[in-house]
Amino acid sequence: MEHVTITTDAGDKADAVAPVIVSASRATDIPSLYADWFFSRLKHGHLAWRNPFSGRVHYVSFSKTRAIVFWTKNAGPVLPLLPYLDERGIHYYFQFTLNDYRMEGFEPGLLALDERIRVFKDLSHQIGKARVIWRFDPVLVTGHTGIDDVLSRIKSIGDRIAPFTEKLVFSFIDIQRYVSVARNTAQYGIRELTGEEMDAFAAGLCRMNRDW
Repeated sequence: MEHVTITTDAGDKADAVAPVIVSASRATDIPSLYADWFFSRLKHGHLAWRNPFSGRVHYVSFSKTRAIVFWTKNAGPVLPLLPYLDERGIHYYFQFTLNDYRMEGFEPGLLALDERIRVFKDLSHQIGKARVIWRFDPVLVTGHTGIDDVLSRIKSIGDRIAPFTEKLVFSFIDIQRYVSVARNTAQYGIRELTGEEMDAFAAGLCRMNRDW
């Protein structure tokens, strides 16, 4: 990745990475929680990022940026800010996670599902369905929530948003590979899917997609 020299807000010279594609961001929901901050930093031309493990500050320059990938569960706050990217000729699209784990309480603090679906549709109307990718991610099963339950919830959402997107992305949770994931999921009884369950899930999606 190319590096450039920037002038920080304090007036100092610093080295910064200058990515062509910016991922904003899988670490936190920037469009939902920090939209104003992010666009303010775009206008400043750079931002500072602190490594959560080492505490070291790194700088990111937008001088070479040509595309931004937004990751979010609620794009509402960023909708009025997107014309700025169009004016600057910066391409962008959204990875919009739209799950339904309300009964299990896996995603506390989210807007009601109906409201998130409304925002999804508004975003699609504004920027086009090809740039709004639906993520139902990850696929979670427990002793009380099985594959048929998850497929039923996906169908309920998909029947409402199929005209507003062209792609669905999902993933199966990989618990044993990550210590923190194993620790966080144990309290909810979440488990990895068997191979047979993965096959059944994929077959169910194929049936739905023929209708969509």
